[in-house]
Formats: sequence, structure tokens, C-alpha cells
Amino acid sequence: MAAPKNRRSVFLGRLPLPERNYLADALRTETVGGVLLLAAAVAALVWANTPLRGSYETVRDFHFGPGYLGLNLSVQHWAADGLLAVFFFVAGIELKRELVAGELRDPKAALLPVIAAICGMAMPAIVYLTVTAGGGGSTAGWAVPTATDIAFALAVLAVIGTALPSALRAFLLTLAVVDDLFAILIIAVFFTQSLNFAALGFAVLGLAVFWLLLRKGVRGWYVYVPLAVVNWALMYNSGVHATIAGVAMGLMLRCHRHDGERHSPGEHIEHLVRPLSAGLAVPLFALFSAGVVVSGSALSDVFTKPETLGVVLGLVAGKTIGVFGGTWLAARFTRAELNPDLKWPDVFAVASLAGIGFTVSLLIGELAFGTDLLLADEIKAAVLVGSLIAAVLASVLLKLRDNKYRKLCADEDRDEDHDGIPDIYEQGNPDYHLRMAAILEAKAAEHRRLAEVVGRDTTRDHGPA
Repeated sequence: MAAPKNRRSVFLGRLPLPERNYLADALRTETVGGVLLLAAAVAALVWANTPLRGSYETVRDFHFGPGYLGLNLSVQHWAADGLLAVFFFVAGIELKRELVAGELRDPKAALLPVIAAICGMAMPAIVYLTVTAGGGGSTAGWAVPTATDIAFALAVLAVIGTALPSALRAFLLTLAVVDDLFAILIIAVFFTQSLNFAALGFAVLGLAVFWLLLRKGVRGWYVYVPLAVVNWALMYNSGVHATIAGVAMGLMLRCHRHDGERHSPGEHIEHLVRPLSAGLAVPLFALFSAGVVVSGSALSDVFTKPETLGVVLGLVAGKTIGVFGGTWLAARFTRAELNPDLKWPDVFAVASLAGIGFTVSLLIGELAFGTDLLLADEIKAAVLVGSLIAAVLASVLLKLRDNKYRKLCADEDRDEDHDGIPDIYEQGNPDYHLRMAAILEAKAAEHRRLAEVVGRDTTRDHGPA
């Protein structure tokens, strides 16, 4: 008797209902935030390329804050080091939740998106280093094209009016979460110039106090918010990028539910803070970071200088090839079968969407070329151009399959028995089928009654033959 074949896992299969609901809620906020982010980027470009440019630079470079605490920073630095700490705090919660309750909790299931994300970060770096090595440019910006901006990607979907099935959205979100994790590591390891060990020691102590209070069940925003601000200030003065404090505190929150809990503390806090991050922190960062002067010569420089060309090609080609190639190889290695409702071109389209690198790419560009203001602005322009090309490419590819996606989304959302649970999740529930039988019987009875009424009216109008 032949041995049974090992059952293949399904890649991009249907999500569990709680995960689908969480994903829908999170991405709804991110989509709104992405549209605001897009609007802020456009506003920054307009502001910096009109006669009001002087006022833009004045506001961006205005310094304020307590200098005796080492926090007399420009508006641009407050946005990059302060507001983005909120963004990375949410990213830390997302990562923690993915590890304990989401796509990354099962090592076998996590293997595919993790490999895809790693390849999607390695290939852009390789493309950048290859281009700059061939052109004699600086290799300092190798990390710029490695990040994916989930909010900007979702904004593109909202603008072009394309609906993605939840499995593809989950895959994109998981990619972005793993991207954020590695971006955090890159910032911490490669962009820490010098350390103030006293400040770093107190920052670690403050984080330990934060963790201990959470473990003891202490509640109250008036306890945690001041402590979080102190931890952020200590981390900033330590020489480690201040956003690391946000990530660390996000990872400390409990993201698994206890009996009787509708939401874990991490989920609850993320629900409260995500609108602040997506709707205020990230758009303000974009407003004061994306304002670069755009001219014909500046745009031509993007495609001629090795550093800027490396960023553009890294985002458009490197990211797409890396994500798609890593996914395909991982699927072959793990013998995972693609969801029969989807095709590999769908994965390629999402991979091209991952080439939209905005928020973290701009941040890393500032860190990599902060001492060369001209090149830093050119790198920002390259990030904008590369993200725009990736967005256009992804829009075309996704529009080709839009009818299929809309049908899949309609099937996922259909709730004919109106119990609040999509029908696709109730196929194994006898009560659902009994409810549907009653609904259909009632409809059949109504149609029989209408047929009798129409038949009587026809006979009365025309009379006997």
C-alpha cells in the first residue's frame, strides 16, 4: 500500500475570521492615513516649489525645545525623531501581535512571508550597491530602498479604486511588518554614530520600569505616557535613534487575549494610537521631509547620479524581484500550493506594490546623508520618483485583475443570513444552512404568491382566449 502523500500547505489561503476582522479594521485606518500621507507629500512639494519656499525652509528649520535636556530640535527633527517614534510604537505592537496571534505565530506559515520580506530587502540593497559601485557613487545609502510603506501602498489602492482580497492584503501587511523590524535593526546598528552610555543605561532602566509596570497590571495613561516621553528623551540623548524606544515599548505590550477579553491590551492601545500615527505623525513627517525642489535638472540627476539611480532601481526593480523571487522560491522549497483563486501574476503585482518606500526610506536617507544636504535632497527626490514609478506599475498590474479581485472580495463579504458573519466562514455550521433554508423557502413562497397575482391580472386584462 502506497504511503499517503504529505498534504501541501496553501499559500495565500483564507484567513481565520478574527484575523480577517482585525486586518480589515487596521487597514481601514492605514488607508485613511495613507491618503493623508499622500496629501502631505503633495503639499510639501507644492510648498517647496513655489514662491513660498522660503517660508517652508523657515518653518522646517525652526528650533524649539528645552536645550538643557539636549532637545532643542528643529521642526524637521521633531517630526523625524519624535513623531516617528509613535509610528514605530505602533509597528512594535503590530510585530508583537503578528508573533503571538497573527501570521508569524506559526513558524511554518511564517516562513513564506518572512523569506519574501528578507529577499525584498536584500535585493534592493544589492541593486543599489551594484549601481553605485559601477558608477563610483557612495554606498552609504544602501538601506534607503529596502523599506515598504504600507500606508502609502494602501493609499494607492484607494486612489485607483482597486480592492484586494484579504489574503493579499495580509501578505502585504506581513511584508511591511517584517520590513519595519529589519528597518529598526538597520537604524539601530548602522546609524548609531556614538553612544552616551549614561543616557543609554537610564533609557534601559526606564524601559525595564515600563515592562515591570505592565507585568504588574498597573493602568492609567498618566503613568505610561510621561514614562514613555522620558524613555524617548533618554534614548535620543544616548545616540541610539529615538524611534527605537517606541519599538521597544510596543513590543512589551501583551497582545494575546485572556479568557473573557474581547481585545488584548496591545490591540486596545494600538486601536487608540494607530489613528494618531497614521493620521497625524506620519503625514507631518512627510510634510517636513518630502519638500524637495523639483526641476528638470533635478529630475535628470535622479537618473544619472549613481546614488539616486540606485535608489530608484532598488525600489522599482529590486523590491519587485526580491519579493516575488523570494516568495516563489520559498513556495517551491516548502511545497506550498498557491490559493487556486489567485495566480502568480497576483503575487508579482503585490511585489511591485511593495516597491513604494516612503516614510522609512526618507528617514534612512536623512540618516545616511545628513551631512551632505544637497545629496540628501536628491535622495529624497529619488525616493519620491521610485515610489511613484512603483505605484504606477502596481496600479496597471492590479487593474488588469480588478474584476477578479472584486468578485473575490464580494464572496468574502457576502452575508445572506445577516448574522454579521460572512457566509464563507459558515459552510460547516448546520444552523447557518437551516437559516438559509428558511430564508430561501420564504422567498420561494413570496415568488409563488407573486406568480399567482400576476397570473390573475393577466387573465383579467386579456380575458379568456
